[in-house]
Amino acid sequence: MEIHAVDSAPGVHYQLRVMADTSIVEIRDLTKTYLQGEIKVTALDNVSVDIAPGEFLALMGPSGSGKSTMLHIIAGVDRPTSGTCRVQGVNVPNLNESDLADWRNQNVGFVFQTFNLIPVLTAFENVELPLLLTRLNRRERREQVENALSLVGLKDRMKHLPRQLSGGQEQRVAIARALVTDPALIVADEPTGNLDHQSATEVMNILKSLSGQLGKTVIMVTHDPKAAAFGSRTIHLEKGELVKE
Repeated sequence: MEIHAVDSAPGVHYQLRVMADTSIVEIRDLTKTYLQGEIKVTALDNVSVDIAPGEFLALMGPSGSGKSTMLHIIAGVDRPTSGTCRVQGVNVPNLNESDLADWRNQNVGFVFQTFNLIPVLTAFENVELPLLLTRLNRRERREQVENALSLVGLKDRMKHLPRQLSGGQEQRVAIARALVTDPALIVADEPTGNLDHQSATEVMNILKSLSGQLGKTVIMVTHDPKAAAFGSRTIHLEKGELVKE
């Protein structure tokens, strides 16, 4: 398992990923309903969409539109009521819990609004966490972590604790953690929601580079049109339905 980085830090050289012509994500008639008390709520209503390898897709819509639900189903952290969600040919909702956990660790990198870093671990140790579930030895893990932190411009901060970093730096560490297993898919839920304008721009430029130069498929939920403008395509959901692209 190797990370191939982009040229975003001095002395770091990256290899471009070859992108296939077929969709990496194929969603068909995806529906998600749940009960809120005695009321049946439809979070997604027969949504169908294809996402290409290397695409940077922004999901937009008002609160309750179903965009986060759709992201969570793609990432394998929620299951639909009906319909299919194939990622690299695998119908993710059909996996059992054990296989699903393995699949997520190998194929999906997560970036959250609140960073979700462990306060008592250094930047290096936070980024290394997903690799502890792999068969890489200590030297290989270190190389992977250093490459990932170099990618986001924070190799010189790898011994810092989260409280010693700015919000923007914490989010960049979180992106490095998402990248460290070299997943094909990066999912980001409001990644700039807790950041100032400059930090948000830095984070969005990194996500854009992951798609444009590394060939990662990036799927991002956002309320911010400025953040969505960094993507290669934007789709809008409203009341669980795809309303426009």
